[in-house]
Amino acid sequence: MPRVEGAQVDGVQAVVLTLRILEYLAEHDEDVGVTVLADALGTTKSRVFRHLQTLLQQGYVARSNDSERYRTGTNLVALGLSVGDRLDISVAAEPVLRNLREALGHSAVVSRFEEDGMRVLRTLRGTSQVEIGVRPGSLLSFHGTAQGKLALAYGPDALRDRVLMSRLQLLTPNTIVSPAALEEELDRIKDRGWAVAPNEALLGLNTLAAPVFDGAGDFVGAVAMNDSIQFIEAQPADEQIRLIIEGASRISRELGFRGS
Repeated sequence: MPRVEGAQVDGVQAVVLTLRILEYLAEHDEDVGVTVLADALGTTKSRVFRHLQTLLQQGYVARSNDSERYRTGTNLVALGLSVGDRLDISVAAEPVLRNLREALGHSAVVSRFEEDGMRVLRTLRGTSQVEIGVRPGSLLSFHGTAQGKLALAYGPDALRDRVLMSRLQLLTPNTIVSPAALEEELDRIKDRGWAVAPNEALLGLNTLAAPVFDGAGDFVGAVAMNDSIQFIEAQPADEQIRLIIEGASRISRELGFRGS
């Protein structure tokens, strides 16, 4: 984190110090004392304390009842959520989709989590002469697609319970329709952080997808690559996995997510 230096902190420097204080508090789960903040930001305790008092009065930080330690306040949380609500996952995903297509040549897709499935928002065609992909506006099933399985793994528990208790449609001979087998698959997805659906939605097709989260830490969508099973195998290549996870992480950061 950049250090704030100089004999006087006023004007632009005061704004910079205020922002650095808020960033530091937002990045740490535990309450933070004035001394720790001053050391981390390279300034004096008196300057940090004055800024904290103003932020405290405005509701952007909160102070522990039993100590002189501080954390993010309700107004800052509300501001972040308000901004996050205005962010468009499709817009945030655009450069990631282009990077994925240019790097690997597969069709690149971003989809949004909805109550009844994963809605395809944007698709960039791959570089192959044979087009393999999904149309924007398509609603992908929860149990038979990589994006849908991410929703079951990272979305609300109530959704997972509802789908596991329902009759799962056999889309191809390879679709997972056993609740026990699907539950095991979801556990594997959470352990590794990505999902595939080889020959499960359509014979000959595979999708590699990774989850996207918003500023509140909620699952909101997925970024994915589609191609023939010949080019995205049931166990994808390390480079494919690395790039899809990095792409999903970049979109999540654009939406305000600060987790790992």
